[in-house]
Amino acid sequence: MATPLTPGIAVGRLPADEIAENFKDLHAPYAPHEASVAADRCYFCYDAPCVTACPTSIDIPLFIRQIATGTPEASAQTIFDQNILGGMCARVCPTEDLCEQACVREAAEGKPVEIGRLQRYATDTLMDKNSHPFERAAPTGKRVAVLGAGPAGLACAHRLAMLGHEVNLLDSKGKAGGLNEFGIAAYKSTDNFAAKEVEWLMGIGGITFHKGQILGESFQLDELVANHDAVFLGVGLGGVNALCVPGDDQEQVFDAVRFIAHLRQSDDLSQLPVGRNVVVIGGGMTAIDAAVQSKLLGAMNVTVAYRRGREAMGASTYEQDLAASKGVNLMFNVQPKALHADDENYVEFIELEYTQDDGSGLKGTGETVKLEADQVFRAIGQTLTTDGGLALDGRKIAVSETGKTSNDKVWAGGDCAAGGDDLTVTAVAEGRDAAMDIHATLMGAA
Repeated sequence: MATPLTPGIAVGRLPADEIAENFKDLHAPYAPHEASVAADRCYFCYDAPCVTACPTSIDIPLFIRQIATGTPEASAQTIFDQNILGGMCARVCPTEDLCEQACVREAAEGKPVEIGRLQRYATDTLMDKNSHPFERAAPTGKRVAVLGAGPAGLACAHRLAMLGHEVNLLDSKGKAGGLNEFGIAAYKSTDNFAAKEVEWLMGIGGITFHKGQILGESFQLDELVANHDAVFLGVGLGGVNALCVPGDDQEQVFDAVRFIAHLRQSDDLSQLPVGRNVVVIGGGMTAIDAAVQSKLLGAMNVTVAYRRGREAMGASTYEQDLAASKGVNLMFNVQPKALHADDENYVEFIELEYTQDDGSGLKGTGETVKLEADQVFRAIGQTLTTDGGLALDGRKIAVSETGKTSNDKVWAGGDCAAGGDDLTVTAVAEGRDAAMDIHATLMGAA
C-alpha cells in the first residue's frame, strides 16, 4: 500500500476509512434546536443589508423569522421563490463575502448570523419531504430549448416550466448539474446532493432532459432556434487555460477542473491517484478545491502558487484559511517559469519566478525558486469553447441586463455570459431573470 511518502503519483496513500473521514460534510447541518437558537440572533432588519448583498435577493429576514417561529417549510418556500437551487447555494455560496459579511451582527460583533447554515436547514427540511413546492401554470404551447444543465440552465428551465412552457434541457454530460455536479469540492456537497437536487427540481414537470448534446457537434444553434420559440444558453466555460511555459505538456500536468470532476464521480476515493508533492497554479476557488482535496487524499506536500498578492486572490479569505488549516502551503507573487523532468520524462520539480507590479503591470523579477513536484494542476481560468456565432463582449457572450444576446430569440447566462461574478448563486439569478424575460417576450408575441 502507498503512503504519503511514496514517490510519484500513487493511489491508496491513506486508508479508506481515513479518506472517508476527510471528505465528510464540511459543516454539519443544524439540528432543529440549533437552528432556532441561531435564528433568534437575527434582528429582522427592515431594508436588511443582507438581502441587498444576495445576488438572488432572497428575503433573508423573513425566512429566518419563519425558522424562528417553527415553520421551516414556509422558510424554504421563501428561499425557493427566489432561488430554486437554494439548497446547493446554502452549501457552496461564499456567504462570508456576501450576505453574512453585510449582516449587522458582523459589523457590531464580528460574528454574523449564520445565514448559509440556516438556509440549508430550511431547504433540507422541505426537500427531505420529497415534495415540490411549485405547480405548473396552464400550458402556453411554447417550446424553449435550454442548453446547459448547470445552475443557470436549471434555474431557467425550472422557471420556464413553472410558467407553463415546455422545456428541452440539453447538456453535453451524461447527467445534469453542471459545476454543482462536476466542479464543487466533494466535502462541500456530500451524499450525492447535487443529483438529488436536480431530481427534486425536475419534479415541476414539463422539462425533458437530453444528455450528450454538444453545440456545434450534435446540432447547430440555428437548428435550435428554428425548432423552438426561444433558446437559453448556459454552456459555461469548457476550456482550461494552458500554463504556456516549457514542460507544461508533461503527463503529470493536469487540469484542476477535470481532477475535481473525476473525484466527484468516483465511487472509491481511496483509488484516486495523487502525487506526493503537488503544486496547483492559480488563485481561485478551483485552485483551492484541487489543493485541499489533494491533501485529503494523502499528498504529503501541497502548494498553491499564485502570481499576485493574497488580497487579489479570487478565493475568499475563508477558503484560504481553510486550505491553510488542512496543511496547504500558499505562495504569493510567483508565476510558473518551467517544469523540469527527469531522464524518463517524469516531472521532478517546477521552477517559479517571483513577480511584482511596478504600476505598469505584473512582471517577473528574474529571481526564481524551485519546488519538488510530481503532479501539477492548472487552475488559471477557463475559456468559452462555443458561442454559437453570437456577438461577444471580450471573451464571453454579450448580453443585455435580462440576458438577451445579439439574436432576438436567444438568451444567455451563467459563466458563458459577460458581466457578473462566476458564482453559482449569480448563475441562478441570471437564469431565473432570463426565464422571466423569455416568458414576457413569448407572451407578448402571442
